[in-house]
Parts: sequence; C-alpha cells; structure tokens
Amino acid sequence: MQENCHYIENELAGILPGALHVEKYGAGGRAVSVHQNYFGENSIGRGRLRYFQVYPGISLMFSCFWSDHYTIRHSPEPSVMHINHCRQGRSGWRMANGMTFYMGPGDLLLHMTDDCCDSEMSLPLGYYEGVSVAADLGSLNGHGPELLREAGINGAALHDKFFGGHGPLVMPASDKIEHIFSELYELPPHIRIPYFKLKVQELLMFLSLMEVPQDHALNTHLSQQVEVIRTIHDRITKNLQRRYTIGELSRQYLMNTSTLKNVFKSVYGLPIASYMKQYRLKQAAQLLKNTDDSIAAVAGKVGYENQSKFTQAFKEQYHVLPTEFRKQYRSEKHTGI
Repeated sequence: MQENCHYIENELAGILPGALHVEKYGAGGRAVSVHQNYFGENSIGRGRLRYFQVYPGISLMFSCFWSDHYTIRHSPEPSVMHINHCRQGRSGWRMANGMTFYMGPGDLLLHMTDDCCDSEMSLPLGYYEGVSVAADLGSLNGHGPELLREAGINGAALHDKFFGGHGPLVMPASDKIEHIFSELYELPPHIRIPYFKLKVQELLMFLSLMEVPQDHALNTHLSQQVEVIRTIHDRITKNLQRRYTIGELSRQYLMNTSTLKNVFKSVYGLPIASYMKQYRLKQAAQLLKNTDDSIAAVAGKVGYENQSKFTQAFKEQYHVLPTEFRKQYRSEKHTGI
C-alpha cells in the first residue's frame, strides 16, 4: 500500500473489512445499501460507491477502494458507454475479451458496458479512487441535453468514433482531461448536480472533438502476460535481500525483456528498477517506525549492502535522513500529532 493515500483511508473509515457501501443520490434523497463479504471471506478490502443521476440516461459514480481486487457483475447493456477516470492508485480491468486494460492517475478508460458485465478488477497498489460516467448513447440521439443537441453530438456518432471495429480505449493523462475531472471530487453537496451537468456536457463535447489515439491498445495486455508479471512481482518483493536482473527474470519466465519491462510498467506504474527502489525504501520506512533495528540492519533487510548508499537513497525519497525520520515519527506518535 502507498503512503500517500490517507484520503482514501479517511473516506472508508467506519466501513467494516470485506464490505462495500453503495450510496445512491436522487430526487428521493440518499439510499444506502451494504454488501457484506463483497471482497471475499476473510478479506480486509473495503469500498464505497456513490451514484448520482445527472440526466435521464446519464449517471456519475465515484469509486473508492482499499483492496487488491474485486469483481464486477451486472447485466449487459449494449447501448451504455462508460468513461472512467483514475484519480489515485492504479487499476487493471480484465474484460470479457481476455484483455486487461490498465489505468494510472489521470488516465481515461472508455468502454461499452457489455465489455465489463463479468469482469475482474485488480488494484496493483492496493487502492483506487476514481469517477465513472455512464451514458446511454441511445438517449443522446435527439433527446440529450440542449447544448449537446446544439453542438450536433449524438450517441451513434460517439459509438462509431470510439468503438467502431475495436474495443475499449485507454487515453493517457493530459491537461485537458485533468481540467474536466479535477473539480468533480470535492464539491459542496448543494452544487453537485448542477456542476455535474456542466461537466458531463463538457466531457462529451471534448470526446466529440478529440482525435482517437493511433495507439488504441495503450496499456493493454493479454491477461496471461499480466498474470506472469504479478508472479514476478510477488517473487522480487518477497525477499528484498535478493536482487534479480531483467535478463534473469526474462529467461525464467519465458518472456522477452522488452515485453517484461513494458507490461510491468503498465501494471505497476513505474519501470521495474524504479518500482523496486521505492518499494525497498517504503519497507525501510516501516522498519524504522516499528523496530529498534540499527540503520545498518534496516539497510541490509531491504537489500542495501552499503549503509551510506541506503542513507543517500532514503534521503532522496523522504527528504530526511533515516535517523531523523525515526525521531520525527516517534515524536509525533508520542505527542499524538
């Protein structure tokens, strides 16, 4: 789990392990349902979904999860398009076509609902926060919001543009995407629905004007490749005192080095060497917080034979020396800050 996701922990405070809270906001107010054991028996996963009906046929949903996986099952709705935005974390969406589509912060994933009616979500970093817009494209054919009709935007054209002859699409983060979505997450309750109406129209206009990326398969991989990468991840993080080379892993798992590096980065968001450096230092931070091990011992446990190299790397990551990090943490813990 990352250390920069305290917001998600706060959002899910009070939700029991294994439970998913679903909140639906409409004309009748808020309706809440709780799904126990949603993440499987003995799971510590927790989640919250918030649904808002924005227009007839168009809804908006906020997702917040603390887990490593969950499953999506619903009836196929061939005319409904989903537009998913990742705010924090990473998600891998294994869909019906056997492909897994990965999103990181700021990315968009567009797909039709029949692609995900029985799909699996993996959260490589252990958490995820995002928003999803569901639009019934049929309702946009002559019956959508007035501004969209004025702009000549209709569901048939959007479907042909993004899904004619191919499946889901991942769009990389950009300033334009950030502009549309960044303001959605923290709005006062009284202005939510009016603001959502503006932003949904802006989003659909943006999609109608943009060019579809030539690399339609960005961050898309065969699910078998993803499973191999997960196995590799588990192996290289199990014993941090052991260091593996890309060539060694490539030979052992029968995957060429280019594919291994590309798929690993798609799944975990960083090149394998950068990811492992961050992972080692995060584990070191936990040891500094929770044990009295010497700095040299901590360095050795996370795979640094040289204490000075460990100290330098730790300071680059946390902007403080390991000794000061431990003192600051224990001082804050003692004073209750």
